[in-house]
Amino acid sequence: MSLTFHWFLPTNGDSRHVVGGGHGTPATQSGRDRPPTVAYLSQIARAAEDLGFVGALTPTGAWCEDAWLTTAMVSQNTERLKFLVAFRPGFVSPTLAAQMASTFQRQTGGRLLLNVVTGGEGHEQRAYGDFLDKDGRYRRTGEFLQIVRELWQGRTVDLVGEHLQVEDAKLARVPDPVPEVYFGGSSPIAGEIAARHVDVYLTWGEPPAAVAEKIAWIRALAEKEGRGVRFGIRLHVITRDTSEQAWAEARRLLAGFDTETVRAVQAGLARSESEGQQRMLALHGGSSDDLEIHPNLWAGIGLVRGGAGTALVGSHTEVAERIAEYHRLGIDEFVLSGYPHLEEAYWFGEGVLPKLAAQGLWTHPFRTAADAGPTAQVPFAGAGSPRRPT
Repeated sequence: MSLTFHWFLPTNGDSRHVVGGGHGTPATQSGRDRPPTVAYLSQIARAAEDLGFVGALTPTGAWCEDAWLTTAMVSQNTERLKFLVAFRPGFVSPTLAAQMASTFQRQTGGRLLLNVVTGGEGHEQRAYGDFLDKDGRYRRTGEFLQIVRELWQGRTVDLVGEHLQVEDAKLARVPDPVPEVYFGGSSPIAGEIAARHVDVYLTWGEPPAAVAEKIAWIRALAEKEGRGVRFGIRLHVITRDTSEQAWAEARRLLAGFDTETVRAVQAGLARSESEGQQRMLALHGGSSDDLEIHPNLWAGIGLVRGGAGTALVGSHTEVAERIAEYHRLGIDEFVLSGYPHLEEAYWFGEGVLPKLAAQGLWTHPFRTAADAGPTAQVPFAGAGSPRRPT
């Protein structure tokens, strides 16, 4: 089975520096370097599509543009790229969400994937009018997914739950295909919800040993439910022709971290109720020392950014080796990003993907040998797409 790669749409802005934000912290000033216009995001999306990424993740929260609206607009400028839309179940009714997903599928030719984000920050949830505690939010997510999945199967749903209630709920048209549900969470109740309802469990980029533990945990829970779950990982990437060039870029990014910004971001993230976020913070402890926490795994991004805080750093060969290492643990999907997102998509797509293709781990999802002739395994930019800067 070919590995699946997704890219990221920076709906909080992009830059040649790390754009901080997320998990209750605002986007940093660098996000204004390249505003998240539909034109720029479409440029990234088209590049990702040409290179062989299957989908693109869009974040959710007060720090970025709305994922549903943005991807609906960007989808009209692409042909095959799917959109992994992050959304929070507590902000919209399950029936409406099921209907929105169904509409999205019809209008895009079935290019929706859903990233269900329960919400780990109570203060941010309250700003949206959601006053449940963390466990309550997860229990509501379980009820939400139960309703949505039944509606997608064409059933009429009546449910009186602890947090949600619907009566005679039914969709006029069900989605075809049914969107796959992606989900992440490190707390015990998050594991229970994942085991019962999701298709792909996502983890942030922890060292392989920690990732292996998570996979074993979720897999065991899913087996008890009589289900199977696939696994994905969320990482940044800094990949270059040589290891020295890649680490030089990591050092350049690190040099751009203002001390006061790091302090403020770390103070904000310390309030997080998310166990996954606390695990990210523990990888660097707020210090810029000893940031390579596993060969080619760098925790520097997490000094100024909430959520995914680690990056694969190295030569194209080294990054391909680390991807293969995670794959051997059970990871089949990789949700990646890099700064700036347009250029880094090309560094990865033209540098790493051909090496994985040569190992038989990846094939371009949109091209065949007949399409591309002797270069079929090598991703390339389509006509009119910008090439990777030299």
